[in-house]
Amino acid sequence: MSRICIFIPTFGDGGVERMLVNLARGLNHLGVAVDFIVKNTQIPYVDKLPSDVNLIEFGQCRRRQRIQQLLAYLDEYRPDVLISAKGKDDLVAIHAKLQTSVPTRFYLRPGTAVSERLRARNANWFKRWRTHRRMHWLYRHTDGVIAVSQGVADEIIGATGVDPAKVKVVRNPNITPELYNLAAAPLNHPWFNGDDEPVMLGIGGLRQQKDFPSLLHAFARVNRDRPARLMILGQGHQHDELLNLAKSLGAADRVELPGFVENPYAYLSRAALFVLSSLWEGSPNVVTESLALGTPVVATDCRSGPNEITQQGKYGKLVPVGDVPAMANAILETLADPPDSEWLKGAVQEYTMEKSAARYLEALGLPLESESTTRHTGAPEHA
Repeated sequence: MSRICIFIPTFGDGGVERMLVNLARGLNHLGVAVDFIVKNTQIPYVDKLPSDVNLIEFGQCRRRQRIQQLLAYLDEYRPDVLISAKGKDDLVAIHAKLQTSVPTRFYLRPGTAVSERLRARNANWFKRWRTHRRMHWLYRHTDGVIAVSQGVADEIIGATGVDPAKVKVVRNPNITPELYNLAAAPLNHPWFNGDDEPVMLGIGGLRQQKDFPSLLHAFARVNRDRPARLMILGQGHQHDELLNLAKSLGAADRVELPGFVENPYAYLSRAALFVLSSLWEGSPNVVTESLALGTPVVATDCRSGPNEITQQGKYGKLVPVGDVPAMANAILETLADPPDSEWLKGAVQEYTMEKSAARYLEALGLPLESESTTRHTGAPEHA
């Protein structure tokens, strides 16, 4: 039986963490032994892990101690492959790789367009130099790379000079068995009670990357031509700034920012339209989930992901980053002539938890366990 370690002691509450939990579930379902290493177990999403995934708690410590912990783990469990997915964890993993004699292969899983992020944040020359220097070192020593999109893969190859043969693209495992049950859950909100006015939805942290100011400006233009409503689900430091912008645009009574919601899919499945206004991405999971639920999409053609998920705009209109008039026009056109929901669902079949896990095994050069040895994840059939 193959053994894979998912190494993420800097586990937070974002999309990367959720995808790695889904990956662990999918691999477990395919009969792979999975070790899942975190700093502590009182964190989001890990309650979704099957009981036979080996959840290992490293605790809080400095990098040098973390490397020693990882070396001890490698000596004891000797996994076939270790996958790391966040910058600080990548450094620990590669340092351990250079110190161990265990024949584990180390893979990095970059999830976003780093150069675009640095550019959008106006990072100074030193920060750019330091980031690229660290990336060169990491990718020179890795055994392989799993990129979440072709755009991320191309950037990593261009920025680090890693051998392209080492880089594989595998789609995120974000269409889970429970997604559709969550989407069908009751939703008690007056905007979704059969009113004729369409509800546009934005989802994500209220921060620079998501560029919700552009979405608000585009919505104000749409609202002048067609009465509509805008709801943005998420929390972050821009909350008050966005509310004030909505007021200044004369749209405060048609914009709602309810913060974090436990089940965004109940909203997403009922929205007339999902809009991604991001400056940069890796592979925006909510675009995939929106299409899986049959909800139309308008997205910025940012690096990277939207172009690939929508198949070059076939399954959702793409607009230039920060182009408010183009975004408003795309929204109006989509509201006037929405695509068939069943047709949209066909765009994202490679993003199911099961298919993604199988693609990981293929990319890692590990055998797909026979059907007779496949174990079940224990994932709930009903949310």
